[in-house]
Amino acid sequence: MSEAGIRTPLWRGRGMQGLMGVTLLGFTSYCLTLASLPAYAVVGGAAESSAGVVTAVFLLATILTQTAIPALTARCGTGPVLVAGLLAMGLPAPLYVLDDSVFWISALSAVRGAGFAVLTVLGATLAIRVAPRERRGEAVGVYGLAIAIPNLVAIPAGAALVLNGHVGWLAWLSAAPVLGVVFVPMLVGSVGPEPRPGPAGSGRAAVRAALAPSAVLFVVTLAGGGLVTFLPIERPDGAVATVALLVFGLGAAVTRWGAGLLADRLRSRMLLPLSLLGAAAGMVVTALGLGGDRTWIVVGAALCGAGFGAVQNLTLLAAFRRAGENGTTTASAVWNASFDGGTGTGALLIGLVAAGIGLDWTYVAVGVLLTLLWPLASVAAREPGAARR
Repeated sequence: MSEAGIRTPLWRGRGMQGLMGVTLLGFTSYCLTLASLPAYAVVGGAAESSAGVVTAVFLLATILTQTAIPALTARCGTGPVLVAGLLAMGLPAPLYVLDDSVFWISALSAVRGAGFAVLTVLGATLAIRVAPRERRGEAVGVYGLAIAIPNLVAIPAGAALVLNGHVGWLAWLSAAPVLGVVFVPMLVGSVGPEPRPGPAGSGRAAVRAALAPSAVLFVVTLAGGGLVTFLPIERPDGAVATVALLVFGLGAAVTRWGAGLLADRLRSRMLLPLSLLGAAAGMVVTALGLGGDRTWIVVGAALCGAGFGAVQNLTLLAAFRRAGENGTTTASAVWNASFDGGTGTGALLIGLVAAGIGLDWTYVAVGVLLTLLWPLASVAAREPGAARR
């Protein structure tokens, strides 16, 4: 590739434009409902300690479906599976207005979670197929930016809509993935043929290769899931929670994109462990704010968001590198299952622990847990075969 080609912005390509369209619309729906549906359930009379069940059900359905995506795409093709996922995610969303019970919200969320599974696994896989090998970090960064923008805008917007009684707007806006169907031909038509299946046992090898970075991601998303689920509940006036979620999304947006550029240029094993420590510091600072000056809640959310975004990008790149070309879809499924499993676990577990020791001390405990993952993050960041050289 020429130097001029290398400098051409990736988002000018039709494949990347299609990917960004699908991702923006799909993740707008996800982010609008991530923090708002637990609050909606509490407004409807659910106990605060059980509010995380809504998110946990959504993400359990996501994880169970993610395990089937490699086989589904091999049988049906990427385009049809992606269209089905977008429709499953968007069509049920307007029905949230019919009832505010935990059961009804969870039932709709289970269907939407299956659609979200398709979007996450295929989105990550296609992100590296629309770019040359030497720019994969940047491509994942642009893909991450398309995810982070809804995190920046839609999470606080969804919480604000529910806390101000505008559930109807929330429900209809969450149907946005249906519009993403128009971008699928542009996206799928711009990538090469499906990678050939690897030899027998290659799927299991890809799973093992992706485990270390995915384990790091699991705990980081556990922290993020607990943050976005319980801040709106802990601060029901909405002002502090909305600002904190806004800066959380801003920090994630900047670092998801920036970490990809740095990964292409530096290949530094220290990027992932340092990003992990940033997320840990953010959880502790947020806890300090809950016990005193509210300003520290916003500062902590910004730090946590910065670490959260960078770890997402860097662990995904590590999983793809370790799994190899034939294992990308399987590695994406493992990585995404860890992402969603961590988010769902955080939404459920942090609520249960906080009921006993308080949310501030729970956030401190999560910060300590993140710090203890430094050795695992260092292992995950190694280049394939580094241990043998």
